[in-house]
Amino acid sequence: MPIRLAVFDCDGTLVDSQANICRAMESAFAAHGLAAPPRPAIRAIVGLSLVEAVTLLAPAASPALHLMLADTYKATFRSMREDGLLDAEPLYEGLVGALDALAADGWLFGVATGKSDRGLAHVLAMHGLTDRFVTLQTADRHPSKPDPAMLRAAMAEAGAPPHMTVMIGDTTFDMAMARAAGVRALGVSWGYHREAALWQAGAEAVAHRCADLPALVAA
Repeated sequence: MPIRLAVFDCDGTLVDSQANICRAMESAFAAHGLAAPPRPAIRAIVGLSLVEAVTLLAPAASPALHLMLADTYKATFRSMREDGLLDAEPLYEGLVGALDALAADGWLFGVATGKSDRGLAHVLAMHGLTDRFVTLQTADRHPSKPDPAMLRAAMAEAGAPPHMTVMIGDTTFDMAMARAAGVRALGVSWGYHREAALWQAGAEAVAHRCADLPALVAA
């Protein structure tokens, strides 16, 4: 049987991390004397790589300042983690059960995220999920979503063909990346982009609960 691969976004799909992302971004902007973007704007860029994210949040700033903002964000987030100041980043309700059901049906799992390798490893270890995933793709080694590089690398590592691969995510960036890679695009409504936007970006279906995922993935 061909290998079947379900690739998950992380923030807004596996875990609810918006509070920490918003706090770190607000601190990064303050460190450079800039007014913090409103939180809805910050949530809207979750999933992009950092330079692309801050470019959208501060379009009038120079490219050099975009790089500095991204570096300050990373340093701030790292300090928050090391000092024990991160808020809880809970798994969405029913996520483990959905993974169990999909694994029992023979699916392999991957992650494609705008997080760093360090950040993703921390989240997966915190929730005891590290061994669930056969391929982990992050912004450290790939261009930002919606470029399909992360999905292409995930499929190559897992040995899965595009027609047996599904991308599961909460943002339009995930849906566009899936389309660019020629894989199925499955949205989730519990994250940071609105459901209507997911449909417009090419979602073939949108899950409203983690418990919906096994049936939609198998469809």
